[in-house]
Amino acid sequence: MKEKIRLENVRKSFGQKVVLDGISFSVYEGEILCILGKSGTGKSVILKHLIGFLNPDSGSIYIDGIEFTHADEKTKEKIRTKFGILFQGAALFDSMNVFDNVAFGLRRIKIPEEEIARIVPEMLAHVGLRGVELKRPSELSGGMQKRVGLARAIALKPEIMLYDEPTTGVDPITAGAVNKLIVYMRNTFAITSIVVTHDIRSALRIADRIVMLHNGKVIAEGSAKDVLANNNPIIRQFVEGKSKLDAHPYAHM
Repeated sequence: MKEKIRLENVRKSFGQKVVLDGISFSVYEGEILCILGKSGTGKSVILKHLIGFLNPDSGSIYIDGIEFTHADEKTKEKIRTKFGILFQGAALFDSMNVFDNVAFGLRRIKIPEEEIARIVPEMLAHVGLRGVELKRPSELSGGMQKRVGLARAIALKPEIMLYDEPTTGVDPITAGAVNKLIVYMRNTFAITSIVVTHDIRSALRIADRIVMLHNGKVIAEGSAKDVLANNNPIIRQFVEGKSKLDAHPYAHM
């Protein structure tokens, strides 16, 4: 498999608090990688480094073989166009209707309006939302808002999708629908996906591979089966204590 992203010994501290303590892992083209860990382990900080919102104190990040961390701004901007992001709260513009929210990024890159009029309904159809173009975000459920946020992201045809806690704050049925959408988007658009989550049930259902963090370090990396079989007591506590998995976690995958 072709390597799409590589982090090499990335370190980041905020004051005296070490958040990323020498993080290294790769993400391969077309896979779904879940970054798993409890709150405060640095999962979302990794996403912010991938798109340049934060710079590491040391270490390097490579996107398609190009060193991103120390690149010039023109190169960084070009690399950023490869990314789409679904934020935890969808981050829709309340003052805009659904159509204009999905069209927002397309208008920024000056796509003609007649093309936007075709793309927006198509993207909404991909996330199972038809006929909602004139609604406001406030008229939608939390799950529907997440789907609009996903439609907005994929409208720009990203090569890489970043999902920040996509199942947080929604009911289990909606969480299942979001998980199916993540897999659908990967399969439909060949998108490389990174999903940051503390929801181990979701990770086990959708991940090709899992990277597990604890205290700013990678303590496990591999398939869902690898992580489930890992005897590290921290991982056992996370798997068994927090999620209360049944005896056959793969029965529903």
